[in-house]
Amino acid sequence: MNVGRGTLGVIAGVLMVMLAAVGHLLSPPAFDPPPLSTSPQFRDIPPQPAAEIRPVARTDRFRTETLLVPAKNETLKATIRAPLSPGRHPAMVFVQGSGSGDGGEFTQQAEWLAQAGIVTLAYDKRTVGYSFRSRDFGLLADDALRMLRLLRGRPDVDPARAGLWGVSEGGWVVPIAAARDPQAAFVVLVSSPNVSPLRQVAWALNEQLLRLHAPTGVRDLLTRAMGGVGFDFLRYDGVPALRGITQPVLALYGTDDPSIPFVESTETLTGALAEGGNTDYTIRFLAGADHAMRIRGGPFAADYLPTLANWMKDLPRTARPSVAIAGATPVQRFEAADVPAAPWWGDSTILWLTLCLAAVGYVAAPVTEMVVRLRGRDLRLQARVQLWPAIRRRLHRMAWTGLGELVAVLAFITLIVLFSVNQAGAWPAVQAGWLVVRLLALLMLVQTVTTFVAVLGGLRDGWEPTPWQKSVLAGVLGGTALLLLTAAYYGLFAFPW
Repeated sequence: MNVGRGTLGVIAGVLMVMLAAVGHLLSPPAFDPPPLSTSPQFRDIPPQPAAEIRPVARTDRFRTETLLVPAKNETLKATIRAPLSPGRHPAMVFVQGSGSGDGGEFTQQAEWLAQAGIVTLAYDKRTVGYSFRSRDFGLLADDALRMLRLLRGRPDVDPARAGLWGVSEGGWVVPIAAARDPQAAFVVLVSSPNVSPLRQVAWALNEQLLRLHAPTGVRDLLTRAMGGVGFDFLRYDGVPALRGITQPVLALYGTDDPSIPFVESTETLTGALAEGGNTDYTIRFLAGADHAMRIRGGPFAADYLPTLANWMKDLPRTARPSVAIAGATPVQRFEAADVPAAPWWGDSTILWLTLCLAAVGYVAAPVTEMVVRLRGRDLRLQARVQLWPAIRRRLHRMAWTGLGELVAVLAFITLIVLFSVNQAGAWPAVQAGWLVVRLLALLMLVQTVTTFVAVLGGLRDGWEPTPWQKSVLAGVLGGTALLLLTAAYYGLFAFPW
């Protein structure tokens, strides 16, 4: 059976439209956060008072101590940097953001503060009870309190001026710790989300894709994947812990932070503190600072460390400033919104099951063929045996294209993550990566159509496939069909192209 290229093109086009329709019907509601209507207090905030950013004398020499601190189910390494000047000093515990890591990431800040007369403690994050899939913020808060109690017991630390500092994910951990221990002298929140982890991640994804000028389909693919993730900690509500903070609070945000909805984070924080009766808060927006309080990933924003040191050293006078919110004017374009939950067929478990079934189909084909060859089966008596080599080549190309599509999607997601840190030259690469991903999906579809037509033609011409050839056909064609349906769900056949 000979089918012209025009006919094959029409068939592939019809199937692409059908897959686009299936993807639209099976997909969850679209993730489309509305523009944020900024309240008047954020449209024209006053500049930061000069006294807060005055130069800090950094004349103290300091010593560095490393010790092991017993914690629940493991032992954590802690590093203390303490000024050598006599007397008791203010002290602070660094609480990390998300991911694994050690206290070494705080070295530059800790040494700067030690020279300014402040004792700091940075410790390695636990590995037991913390993973990509599961996070217990209460357990992390217990670790922070162990470190704070250790600092308060030192002869060179003033217990009445020893507090907690948390960045990013630490903004969910430190409020729990502060609410549990009223003796904590203060709370410093740096780039603290205050909304749920899912809303924070979704907002960051949307903001970063806008900055990358990524096509809408990229956001659809990634948010549909996020909607299928069932990690419980993503729904964590940090507001009750914020209400329990009774200590003075310093919250710092960067106006170039692509990871935090800083306006809504501030509104959530001030609202929760007001509900808890706490009016001792200072919120400062630092111009040009990113998520780590740095300028484009380089040096720290000029006002960051002076603001932090002056605020801590001048407590309790600085607990209630003349102006609560000050600094550079923050601009948050879109609201932080929840990613729509995926239907059961979009759950991550179903995705992995689909990919595993496709992989089984692909692996079964060469294994079956190898077994047949080892047994020495002779195909010469098979009718129309000359048709099989051409069909087998098509099947091999289909399998390699399916594998290439999976690799391309993973590489594209990695590209998005890398460009979220450094967006220089991102637009062409993102556009090209998205085009490659969709072209490979289209190639899979065309290969499926041409192979299926070739098989039907062979059957019509008298080819009688053996049982093992049927297994190979079912494995590769079935595996590719599963990948095509998965690609349809994630919007790879959606219009416009």
